[in-house]
Amino acid sequence: MKVYLESFGCSASQASAEIMKASVERLGHELLSSADTGQAEVYICNSCTVKYTTEQKILYKIRSMGEKGVQVIVSGCMPEVQLEDILHANPEAHILGVNAVSRIGELLSSIEKRRMEGLPGGEHLELRTSEPIGFLNVPRERANPNIHICQISQGCNFACSYCIVKYARGKLRSFPPEEIVKDISSAVAEGCREIWLTSQDDSQYGMDTGVKLPELLRMISEIPGDFKVRVGMMNPFSVLPILDELVDAFDSDKVFKLLHLPIQSASHSVLKNMNRLHKMDTVDTIITKFRARFEDFSLFTDIIVGFCDETDEDFEETIEWVKKYRPEKVNISRYSPRPHTKAFSFRNLDSRILVQRSHKLHKVCEQIKIKSKQEMIGWKGRAFVSKYTEMGDVLTRTDSYRPVVISGSDLKPGEYTKVEITSAKPGYFMGKIVR
Repeated sequence: MKVYLESFGCSASQASAEIMKASVERLGHELLSSADTGQAEVYICNSCTVKYTTEQKILYKIRSMGEKGVQVIVSGCMPEVQLEDILHANPEAHILGVNAVSRIGELLSSIEKRRMEGLPGGEHLELRTSEPIGFLNVPRERANPNIHICQISQGCNFACSYCIVKYARGKLRSFPPEEIVKDISSAVAEGCREIWLTSQDDSQYGMDTGVKLPELLRMISEIPGDFKVRVGMMNPFSVLPILDELVDAFDSDKVFKLLHLPIQSASHSVLKNMNRLHKMDTVDTIITKFRARFEDFSLFTDIIVGFCDETDEDFEETIEWVKKYRPEKVNISRYSPRPHTKAFSFRNLDSRILVQRSHKLHKVCEQIKIKSKQEMIGWKGRAFVSKYTEMGDVLTRTDSYRPVVISGSDLKPGEYTKVEITSAKPGYFMGKIVR
């Protein structure tokens, strides 16, 4: 069959998509590109339900594909929490549970059998598992052959009042460390040079089993080969109990000095409404310890603008925090209420306020980014060759994960080189090799 797979959401979702794509091709089906969707006989929608706008886009896609006579499979988070919405949009949509991505072949085989027997689409099929299976040590069809996304756990043990993912993915289940090490070792042997550790919150890893994230990072750092590890998002309240050990674990040549620490807001009253279990002095402690240890260091954060009852004063606290700590990247989201969450019943702000605050924060972040990038011009230091660009240049990354593109070189992924940053582009730096 001709199959088109479209994936939405986070890097964990992207990893699931790569697993499903490999299964599709292994069964002998044809995997279509986005340019050939009109030929699709099966549409696999790997869904995300974090934002209302994404949810609406997905519901439109599964409805319109169904109306064209295409068999639709919906995987990812949405089937776990919005099954009624999916079946209202397309009553014949088939469901693949969020824990069962590696079993996509079973659904495709059932659909193909119906088709070969001349049977109508009929009732939708559902395939679910209670525990996550097939996330490690399985074939992948990687979006980039040099990057391996390793999901280290499923679920979350906390309950932020706005978050629907907790309900979709369930309680924390950390994957065995020896299986993670085996998965990454295989990826390195296959030529991957950049490893992304992903989950709903990397710093929760091992809270349910005993081997915590710092120990896992030490185990990964001992894997032979030329590769670098990017640690994914970590919440302040789950970083704090392992902070000293985590900083030590980051002090490995194989770990990028990148801290993705979502604050969501700098106002304690907003954080309380969000049920975020940290104070801003905790955030300060974490950032200060990382910056004190690592001279070349990057800070990413996430901020939700316009959460329920956020005042102008609350928002200004966040603005001032961004100006003070100057993160290299800020992921800004306008708050959208999600079903099943505690905040769904809270009073929402006028949407015009969200737009105004979002624009203001974007402007502040852009000004900081421009100034920071100008300050980096002339910087010299070591960089790791990550991958080739579409133009045939090489993308290198500094120890702090800053992207530096080098033209006209024969560098290969996995190598180190000394670079000088010569100019700044909107999404990356240009550089040259220095001896």
